Amino acid sequence: MLSGFKMLEIIVTLVLELVKCLAPPTERQLVYLRKRNYNANLENLKAEMEKLKAERTSIQRRVSEAKEKGEEIEEKVEKWLVSANGIIDQAAKFVEDEESTNKRCLKGLCPNLKTRYQLSKKAETEVKALVELGEEVKKFDIVSHRTTPEEIWLKSNKGYEAFESRVSTLKSIQNALTDVNVSIIGVYGMGGIGKTTLVKEFARQAREKKLFDRVVFSEVSQTPDIKKIQGEIAEKLGLELSDEAEYRRASRLYERLKNENKILVILDNIWKYLDLDTIGIPFGNDHEGYNFLIGNLSEEEAWRLFKIMNGDDVENCKFKPTAINVAQACGGLPIALTTVARALRNKSLHEWKNALRELQTPSVVNFEGVPAETYSSIELSFKYLKGEQLKKIFLLCSLIGNSFYLIDLLRYSMGLGLFHGVNKMEDARNKLYALVHELRDCCLLLEGDRNETFYMHDVVCDVAVSIACRDQHVFLVRNDAVWEWPDGDALKKCYAISLLNSSIHEVSLEFECPQLEFLHIDPKITFAELNIPDNFFKGMKKLRVVDLTRVRLFSLPSSIGQLTKLRMLDLTDCLQLKFIVPNILSSFTRLEELYMGSCSIKWEVRKGNSERSNASLDELMHLQRLTTLEIDVEDDSILPDGLFTKKLERFDISIGDGSFDSTKIIGNDWFQ
Repeated sequence: MLSGFKMLEIIVTLVLELVKCLAPPTERQLVYLRKRNYNANLENLKAEMEKLKAERTSIQRRVSEAKEKGEEIEEKVEKWLVSANGIIDQAAKFVEDEESTNKRCLKGLCPNLKTRYQLSKKAETEVKALVELGEEVKKFDIVSHRTTPEEIWLKSNKGYEAFESRVSTLKSIQNALTDVNVSIIGVYGMGGIGKTTLVKEFARQAREKKLFDRVVFSEVSQTPDIKKIQGEIAEKLGLELSDEAEYRRASRLYERLKNENKILVILDNIWKYLDLDTIGIPFGNDHEGYNFLIGNLSEEEAWRLFKIMNGDDVENCKFKPTAINVAQACGGLPIALTTVARALRNKSLHEWKNALRELQTPSVVNFEGVPAETYSSIELSFKYLKGEQLKKIFLLCSLIGNSFYLIDLLRYSMGLGLFHGVNKMEDARNKLYALVHELRDCCLLLEGDRNETFYMHDVVCDVAVSIACRDQHVFLVRNDAVWEWPDGDALKKCYAISLLNSSIHEVSLEFECPQLEFLHIDPKITFAELNIPDNFFKGMKKLRVVDLTRVRLFSLPSSIGQLTKLRMLDLTDCLQLKFIVPNILSSFTRLEELYMGSCSIKWEVRKGNSERSNASLDELMHLQRLTTLEIDVEDDSILPDGLFTKKLERFDISIGDGSFDSTKIIGNDWFQ
């Protein structure tokens, strides 16, 4: 005997056959009542839903990777994800509702034909929507695109005060730029007067008022690096420039800038004539230009800025007259006012009077373009820094260039042993972070545009270098200035030698530098060859830090093995370095950090007592204090056993073929 359920299915089948003959259009509607069609639609729905879930997961992963790279997601992809989430949720709810409906009808034994019809038809509709979205995702060759984020200073006017003398200059610049015949505007004045701050504020306001579609900024410096300027401008335009000749880069940049409708290009810190054609910046032949001189702040404006930097309490304190005299002694220079005001926070009357005396009897300074009043004010701020450690960090900043990364400052500080009693790198980093931000709060350092970068104002850096040369017997050459080595007596007192952006090709002297602890050679031309005599390091027994990054060396001078107090050695990107005398590395018994990434050393494997012609990685096992290691090797089989059982806190070992195209990287980082 047939059950009611089977009898119902037979009746539905007979009705469908009858309708097929008498009314074909109606058949297409009644087919939703058939059990096998209903089940097929439901199974198709579940299958397509799972397919779309897989596609969604794939797109979400690509989107996450793109966001990590700082890329912007395509609008169509974001809309697709919203649609996919909606249709998947809708389909899942449908399946859930269908299952509960079946259970309510005598556990599925007595189906409701009306409900079956509705569910079957809806399932078919849902399947079509899922399939369409699945087809659409196949068209997504890319899910994101690179963006050119606005610089931080364009989003905030932090640190800017709208003094009347500056407001009028801002208005004049704006009026000039609205003149169609003007394409170039110059803003000039003495160092520390606030030119950069003013121009950045104008750019921020111009961007806010939509006077320009784009604003790009590049620092030129005393010795312009054309490729660097081109690269900075191109990066902010989203233009990729290959490492080709300057004139080719200039042509590409020129064409790109010509396509911009309204763009403001700011070239800061220009010290001498700069050929815009060489860079690739277009400007009209017949266009006029304007120059604006920025003068000192008025007495009223100077006192207002001084109060802001020192605190409003100075207005009501008993030594206000002295404070006013101190502010006046700063000569209306913003950089002098800010550094002195910060330095004298919470100081006693005696300290205020002493500060006034020092400002009124300025030191002699040998740096062109630094007014004596400014020099004295910055030196005074230096004197009021709390503790010798903070002062040493400040002076060290000036030895590694105007702009630097916190991680580089950390390496030098650790190498020089500036953190007494601090043994862990993470503790040292936290300590340095606090010290650097204290210098920032004293207006002696400024935060860079990139994460964990800082820089010194040119004037502050000049004063810091002057103090370092005078008090620490530092010898520093910047930007390939004309120079000669100091005489023998001066070298014997030298604590640090720093050659920044220098074209030095040869060191022909055997230096006698018994007090030297810091040596940094930064070539102006990347990978420039430098001939160093084999006995160069013979008279430098106290050296703690040696940085020869990017220097073109073919071998290390054997005398470097006498540096038994060396704590940090950086040979990163010494691409031609292939040879190191055996047992040199093992002689660095106090070495804590060794950086040899992208060196081409042909490491030898120790075989018994046989003589070697090159260094072996086994020598690293003798360095009991080594905590940081970066090296390249051709084959991981030459890595000594037990290397990773040492107390390495950070290591980066690239393993690849003879060309050092890395195929595997073993790494560990304290700062992850």
